Amino acid sequence: MPAMSLIDLEDVRAALALEHFDVLAAQSRMAPRPRTLKRSSSLPGEPRQASVMVLLYPTEAGLTFVLTRRAEHPDDVHSGQISLPGGSREPGETPIQTALRETCEEVGLEPERVTVIGSLGKLYIPPSDFEVYPVVGYLDEQPVWLPDAIEVAGILECPLAWLLDDARKVVEDWEFDGYALRVPWYNVHGNRVWGATAIILSELEHRLRQVIDGNSPEHPLA
Repeated sequence: MPAMSLIDLEDVRAALALEHFDVLAAQSRMAPRPRTLKRSSSLPGEPRQASVMVLLYPTEAGLTFVLTRRAEHPDDVHSGQISLPGGSREPGETPIQTALRETCEEVGLEPERVTVIGSLGKLYIPPSDFEVYPVVGYLDEQPVWLPDAIEVAGILECPLAWLLDDARKVVEDWEFDGYALRVPWYNVHGNRVWGATAIILSELEHRLRQVIDGNSPEHPLA
C-alpha cells in the first residue's frame, strides 16, 4: 500500500480528531475471541485505573512508536508480554499525567520532551480488572532509550506504517487454562503483539485508514 509511507503527524492528528468514529468496531478487529471489551456489571466496585502511551517520533522508517517487553514478575498476569509503556494511576493524577509519568519512568525520558497530541478510546482489561486510557504523544527526534531494568526487559521500535500492512497480521488458535481463543496479533520484529496492546493499536490503525483511504472497520479480523 503506497499510502503507508506517507503517514505524517498531521494524518495522526486528523485520525485522532475523527468524529462519529466507531471505536468498538476498530478495537474488535484485533481482539481475541471470545473476549469482552466491557466490564461486567456483576463485578463489585470500580475497575483500577491505568494509562498507556503511543509515543511517536521520526525515524528513517517514518513515524515510529515504542513498545516494551515487560520484565518477568510472578505476580504480574501480563509478565513478559509486549506492551505500550504505561501503568497504574496514582491518586490525584489525570490519565495524561499517568501516561507521561509512567512512560518517562519506563523508557528514560524527561516528561517535558513529550507533546501530547490526543487520545484513543478507553479499554477494559478483564484479567487484571484495569480500565486503561491510551494517550498519544510525540517526540521531535528519535530518543536514546534508558529503560528501567526492574520494569522493562527490552525495547522494540515499530514503524507506524506497519499497522496498515496486512502481511504483518497473524491469527492463531490458542488455549488458555482450558479455554480456546482465536487470537489476532501484529508481528513486530518476530514478536507477538496481542491482547490489550493490539486492541489499542487496532483503533489507531483504523483511524489512520479512514483518514488515508476512507476505509473504516466493519467486522473483526477473520
